[in-house]
Amino acid sequence: MRPSPFFEELLSAYDAELDDLMTDSAGHDVLAKRLKAKRDQVSQLLPMLECNPEMVAVAFHGGIRFASPEVMHDLAAQDPEDLPPWSTLLAAVSLEPWAEELAKIILADPNGEQFLVVAACLEYLHGRSAISSQPAGGPATDDRGDAMDEGDSDIDLDLEEAGADWLAEQGFDRKDQFSGDH
Repeated sequence: MRPSPFFEELLSAYDAELDDLMTDSAGHDVLAKRLKAKRDQVSQLLPMLECNPEMVAVAFHGGIRFASPEVMHDLAAQDPEDLPPWSTLLAAVSLEPWAEELAKIILADPNGEQFLVVAACLEYLHGRSAISSQPAGGPATDDRGDAMDEGDSDIDLDLEEAGADWLAEQGFDRKDQFSGDH
């Protein structure tokens, strides 16, 4: 999958923003603390939705689940003027409860719908790049660089996609597969 130039550029900025939030000057992991602060400031960050979406999108880091990799692949190839409405994308993504609360604040802004679509795509692309950048033969790591359990390292989106296809062929609802509502 090759993202559009729009998403490729934003992803680079999004990854850099997450990197900046990751550690303090002493090298301590402060990502959770800084993400909480960012989430608490979302109302004040609304003016940045259009000009610097990556700086606000990180507030949703870890809060979006993807039920349809196919939809996200298609979305990542789009230019900003071709993005679907947020309500359309809700069939392919679900939000953690805390992220739903942030989304309500965002949707009050005239640029909120497009921003949420962009944020979801950036989070999806970040997850894919984190998986594809794992060193071959070495232990898998999460976003903080911490070693993941062997069971966690099998989160390969291509396998998930194949599994989702197989389950759909067996009559299971694709949407429920990743949301935990079995």
